[in-house]
This record gives sequence, structure tokens and C-alpha cells, in this order.
Amino acid sequence: MIEARNLTKRYSGRTAVDSISFEVGKGEIVGFLGPNGAGKSTTLRMLTCFLSASEGTATVAGFDIYEDSLEVRRRVGYMPENVPLYPDMRVNEYLRFRARLKGLGHRESRFAVGEAMETCSLTGVEGKMIATLSKGYKQRVGLADALVNKPDLLILDEPTNGLDPNQIRQSRELIKTLGERHTILISTHILSEVEMTCGRVIIIDRGQIRASDSPQNLIRRLRKPGSVLLEMSGDAAAAKTGIEAIKGVTEVKLIEERGDWAVFSITTDPLFDVRDEVFELIQSRNWRIRELASRTASLEDAFVDILQQESPADVKVSNPLATVT
Repeated sequence: MIEARNLTKRYSGRTAVDSISFEVGKGEIVGFLGPNGAGKSTTLRMLTCFLSASEGTATVAGFDIYEDSLEVRRRVGYMPENVPLYPDMRVNEYLRFRARLKGLGHRESRFAVGEAMETCSLTGVEGKMIATLSKGYKQRVGLADALVNKPDLLILDEPTNGLDPNQIRQSRELIKTLGERHTILISTHILSEVEMTCGRVIIIDRGQIRASDSPQNLIRRLRKPGSVLLEMSGDAAAAKTGIEAIKGVTEVKLIEERGDWAVFSITTDPLFDVRDEVFELIQSRNWRIRELASRTASLEDAFVDILQQESPADVKVSNPLATVT
């Protein structure tokens, strides 16, 4: 669906996007991640033909962003970070106006607007002035605008920006549903949402791609020590000695004693889950256990580790759909 080759954008005195190459396949939901100023929004604007590239090229649905920019725009639904709406128009008026601008006929636009409003749960506010809507509903109007011409590709720049937790959850479920019919490229700072929604992640920093893989594989690459919290009742000294002998355990700390109960922090090799062995040890001594929990690494851990520990020249991109050039 997207094929970018050596895509570059330079401004006076700096390079915002530095010769990046990547692909997004049809039907994928891909998270496009990076810190502020990394080049995410600039890349999205080049793909949607809002900005021209300084070097390199890209195709969307087989159409070149230079030679066939009008065809690219017809096949892309773009929702920018700050959705540009007309506050003095009603929701249904605005969406019909946008549908006609995108080339839909009068009857076709009425049907398409109704379908987009239903998809984005806007049917209850269709007659309201956009200026009176909450932030969450304005975001939904922007998404309905992106959907109204049934594009092959949806590009969403910070789609949950400013939403409350309930609205974020609704947005996540909607994106999953849309992924059944569209290819989706999402730029966001909410990494937990990416982890639950996206099948692949592209991480960009200082204008270069640092990694491209599934969230699960990026987490597996992160050799961060594991952590297990144990609260038990019994011989604390004997428990500490026994746990230290378990394979994969690197450190055991007694962090608190609460009467008969002792709380341990157990540090482990990232490749080992020692909870079964710890449970068997406690059970074999007829001690009691009240808590045994592990903290697993997350996409946020992997994201921070990649940006802090790797330089663009050192990174090895494990997914062939993205390369640094």
C-alpha cells in the first residue's frame, strides 16, 4: 500500500526526514512512533501530498506522490493532529461538503456521510454546530471526514490527542474495526494503545528509522532484567537462600517485613520466568504465599531502550519492510 524510498525533507538549516525507506502492506495497522521533532508528521504530510519531498519518492496504492498526486489523495483519508473543522457548520453539512470536495456525487455523498457518521457514532449530533461539540466529538468528525470517501489508506496523526480514557478506549476499538477494511498508519505518543492495536511498529528518531517490527518482537529484543514481587510467610532467610539458587535468578532483596509476612524483590534474567519455581519452593516448605507477580517489559520499555541505547548507524532492522539508507 505504501512504498517509500530514500524519502527526505530538508528545511533551511536542518534535515527533518533523512533518507528513510519503508513499506506498509495492504491490510496492516502500523504504528509510526517517535519523540517530538522526530519527523513523524513531516513524513505523513509527504505521503499525503501536503508537503513535497526534497529527495526520494513514495507510492501509495501504486500511485507516485509526485506524478499522480491527485490519485494518491483520492485513496488516502488523512486525519491531522489538529483537525481543521468549520465551527459554524453543522456536522452533517460539513461532512456532505467534504464528500462533494472529494468527488462524490450528490446522492452518493448523502449515503457515504450517513455511513461515516454511523461508523464514528455521530448520528446523535448530526444536526449540531461543530463549535458546540466536545473535543472527543470533534475528533470523531475529523475521522468521519477521513472515512467519507472510503479510502484504501487511513493516515491518523495523534487520533486520540486530548481525549479522556473512555474516549481513548472507544477510539481504539474503532481503529481495530476499521483495520478490517482499511490499511491504517497511526502516529501517536500513547504506546499502550499501539501495543494493543498495531501489528507492526516503525520507530523514527532524528529523521531516521531506528526499528521496524511487531511490538512483541521489539519487546523480546529488550534484554531488560525481569522483576518478580513475592510476599510470603515463613522463614525469610531460608526463602532468600532457596530463591537465589533458582536458575535465572540474579538477585533477591528483602524489601519489607510486615509481622509474619516478608516481601521480596526478585531480579531475573529476561529470558526466564521463575514464578513456577518460586511457587514450588514456597509450597514444598509449607509456607504461605500472598502475592507472586511479575512485571513484564512493555513497548514503552522497548521504545525508550531503542532511543537511548542505539545510534542510527548501529541499528539492525529485523523486519525487511523497513530499512535505513
